[in-house]
Amino acid sequence: MRKFIFYTLLALLVGSGGCMKNKDGLITVLDMRYTLTGDMTKQQDVEMAWDHMHSIATLQGIVNRDSPNLFIRFVERNGVCIDDYWWNMYRKNGEWLGDRDTLELSNIVEAITYYKDKINGVVVYDPGVASTSNVASAIAGIEDLMAIRYDLSSTSLYSQVVLKGPKLSVMARLINEDGTSMFTGSGMLPDTEISSSGSVKNDPYLWFIEKYMKEGRCNSEYGANYIDQQWMDNPTAINPLNHHTLSNHDFFVSKKAFFFDLSPWGDEPSTDDLTQATGTDLNTLKAFLLQAYEQNKGEKMCYIGGFPVWALKYTKHAGGLHDDVPTEWEYSKVISAYNAFMDADAIGLGALANASFWQHFPLQIEYKQSWVTREELKERGYLKDDGTVDFKGRDFFIFYVGDYDASSWVSQSTPGIWDDPNRGEIPTMWSVSPVLQERVPMALHYQRKSATDNDYFAAADNGAGYLNPGMLQEPREISGLPSGLNAWAEHCKKYYETWGISLTGFVIDGYAPALNKNGLDCYESFSPNGIVPIKSDMSHLHGNMPVLRSVWDITALDTRLAAATILDQVEQRPMIPFHWFRTILKTPTWHLNVVNELKEQNPRLELLDAPTFFELYRIYLKENSKAASGQLELNDKTDHELYTF
Repeated sequence: MRKFIFYTLLALLVGSGGCMKNKDGLITVLDMRYTLTGDMTKQQDVEMAWDHMHSIATLQGIVNRDSPNLFIRFVERNGVCIDDYWWNMYRKNGEWLGDRDTLELSNIVEAITYYKDKINGVVVYDPGVASTSNVASAIAGIEDLMAIRYDLSSTSLYSQVVLKGPKLSVMARLINEDGTSMFTGSGMLPDTEISSSGSVKNDPYLWFIEKYMKEGRCNSEYGANYIDQQWMDNPTAINPLNHHTLSNHDFFVSKKAFFFDLSPWGDEPSTDDLTQATGTDLNTLKAFLLQAYEQNKGEKMCYIGGFPVWALKYTKHAGGLHDDVPTEWEYSKVISAYNAFMDADAIGLGALANASFWQHFPLQIEYKQSWVTREELKERGYLKDDGTVDFKGRDFFIFYVGDYDASSWVSQSTPGIWDDPNRGEIPTMWSVSPVLQERVPMALHYQRKSATDNDYFAAADNGAGYLNPGMLQEPREISGLPSGLNAWAEHCKKYYETWGISLTGFVIDGYAPALNKNGLDCYESFSPNGIVPIKSDMSHLHGNMPVLRSVWDITALDTRLAAATILDQVEQRPMIPFHWFRTILKTPTWHLNVVNELKEQNPRLELLDAPTFFELYRIYLKENSKAASGQLELNDKTDHELYTF
């Protein structure tokens, strides 16, 4: 990286405001990791961490909308700066960023000053009304304004860039000029004829829907579900400190998306707004989703980043009625009823930076994968001369290697998991949602370019995004809308075609109905080589698409225990010689060790690559009418006992 000294910056200054013009092709770099090192017992450090990251993320979204200009260093995992990892990969000679000049900015005020002429000013939000921080991010993208929290203290970012320094103009307010709240939970919503919901939290969202969404100013193809500024009340509840996920805002700001942080439950007040009428949050969430659906005319899916902040809100962790997984499933059920899916930035690996920058990465037109032929299966000893499966006393199994249904999870896990030195030693079905190309295209490209012959890709849950497909089927509980299956099929097809995918490795049905004939027809149209739903007959063929009911998550870190669990499950379902097991964030070394344990304990159990597994399974189903008709007994355990998320 080429570093320019401060005097070089001065040479770029123009105009009385001291704004620096961006040199064509110049990338600016700002290290924001200092926000992770403050003393979170001190309110000033907490506010600095929040304010600086929120403002820089909204600034990034604007200046990176049309081209990659501002890059930050922020996300760290296991001693690795994830942003450096990706930057260094594509900074090499011959790579995308190899010949780009760079400029290191020394602090956030300098960065804001540098890009002053790229924004129209700021949108100021209310520190006393938590939800205004999310509304500010939405307005920032729509009006090209940097979001900033109102704070008159001398050390605040507001004082440094609005009252002093570059003196950015306040162009939009979510707080009155005198510092009193615009939203009080009573009366009429400002500048509207709409009555208050009675909830201080919900009123800013309802105001935004009225003033921005209904007027067509918001891009309803994108939404963002990230925690609001209430994070500052308990910043150390979860490590790492980047779990505020403010760095994730930039991409959605660039897309002019709507932002929210709402409970999906209709049977209790939201845990962060206990005085609201029961279900107020849910009603507001439905209002967002219905507006998006109507503006998308039911023909497009709505891409929502983020995930329920279950450790901090809406669950028993925060004094609510519900557990973590049920909250995830209820949220998924609700958004699916309105043709929306999530890019699930879940807590733990939830932070993602620079998606607005990487969205410009040049992907290939397509990334092909080959499917196995029957001739190849015969040559490898899996088919007899008559074309039937030659088991030779074997049972076959496959790992669903996930969960890569979130851009943040793929970005953060690549150095420690994908780059594991034992990758390629055994067949591995990497289950990655192809829609993640929108925010981490560089990661999906790298995986394909560095894949071995033993690395094969299927779609993660539940295709090109995480939703409950049963909620796309008519009749649609919650929304009452017409079928969304055609919209989902068309959405998925383009991503599956780009990435050469014909398998959906897992379908999380959650609280939604099981796939019916129309739902299965939908999946067969883009995932013809197989699906693995939770709610299904154990085994059947739908048309020519193999369907295998998902069975068990292998969660143990101890590989001997993991192998024992697999063997136990195989023994419990001897009626079918094909077995699927889900793993979550497990390394290739872990998988290799489990396979070696299995070879010692039961050499009859053979791990297959994905095309071989599903093609043999299809042939087997055609041979066995009982299996193909779905007559096999189901595992006695319930879905809640089977799955850990």
